Amino acid sequence: MKYTLVFVFSILSLIHIIAQKKLPVLRANSSKAIIIEDGTLKTDWNIDPSVKPDIYTVSKIGKESKIVKVKTDVDSVKILIKQGEKKDFVILLKGKDSCYTRIESSLPKDFSKATPAFHDSIRLGINEQNTMFVKTALNKTDSLTLNFDTGTINLSLTKDALKDKIKQPLKPGLNILSIGNKKYQGFRIRQVELSGHGTDGRFGWDLFDGMVVELNYDLGIMVVHSKLPNFVQKDKSYEKLNIKYYDQLFFVETTIQEGTKKNKDWFLFDTGYQRTAMLDEPLLKEQSFPTDQMKIIKKVMMKGGQGNEVPVVTADLQSLSLGKYKLKSIPAQLLSESRLVSNRRMHILGNEILKRFNVFLDFQQNVIYLKPNKLFNDNYIESK
Repeated sequence: MKYTLVFVFSILSLIHIIAQKKLPVLRANSSKAIIIEDGTLKTDWNIDPSVKPDIYTVSKIGKESKIVKVKTDVDSVKILIKQGEKKDFVILLKGKDSCYTRIESSLPKDFSKATPAFHDSIRLGINEQNTMFVKTALNKTDSLTLNFDTGTINLSLTKDALKDKIKQPLKPGLNILSIGNKKYQGFRIRQVELSGHGTDGRFGWDLFDGMVVELNYDLGIMVVHSKLPNFVQKDKSYEKLNIKYYDQLFFVETTIQEGTKKNKDWFLFDTGYQRTAMLDEPLLKEQSFPTDQMKIIKKVMMKGGQGNEVPVVTADLQSLSLGKYKLKSIPAQLLSESRLVSNRRMHILGNEILKRFNVFLDFQQNVIYLKPNKLFNDNYIESK
């Protein structure tokens, strides 16, 4: 009875909202629609008049608004949505069925007022292959060495780790990952063929959504904070960069230069990628960036996360800048064919560059603070 009353109240509330506000109407003759985020991220959507409202939740929004396009077989509408906002409209199916639909952004997570405040420090390792790793425990019993991979979400374990190191049955939605003194839940687990050298798998940035993660290579520690430490914003050596989210991954604005030509774009911030930067050559050519002027260092076949082979050319990039900090003569990887991630072409920043900065990843204000560390002037692994 309690749940029935709650459901009835929700329907009445929706009817009241509709009565008070004239909602946009989108026409459709087919029950199949497409929802598009940021111009490229596409989701097939089933128009169902029995669900009131039918809710689509967009991927995380940072400081910028997000444009969402809903497209039916005969009509379309663009919706601008901000963090924590909801937008309602009606899809009129075959001229008779009113399908009440909502596009919403989830309320952001925020641990800044956690009591007591926490600053959980974990020993951080990095090996010769640029794999960053920490010691963890799954369900209190299974010790695992895992890569903190900001280019992914949830938890991925190798086939060998699942076979040889997991002693207890895994329970979907109920597994607990212990990192330092904190415990994390609510993640999914998937099997992968490969992970960073010497690790049993990797975990993504989303475990720390609403928190602040410090990566300090000078001290060899990773610290999970409930709030950004006060000294960071006062220290002028830290450069502040905005985060932009796309399909649950996050990007930072990066500038590359060859000759007199500069190109500014959003790069995936990917500590799980062990090399410098992966550049989408077809995309750069469309933007008139002179990749043909980059001196070729070598050509290799690279293995992807699922064991697939990808042809890669390593070439000398004149410079790459993150805010005011510039790195020069970088052996960057050029992909001759675009690699689509959720229908989007992208460039990637890897840990051979990212390890050269001490970083605060602020998933509350959706910004990154970074400054050069002791590794900043080290030679690149793939030198000329």
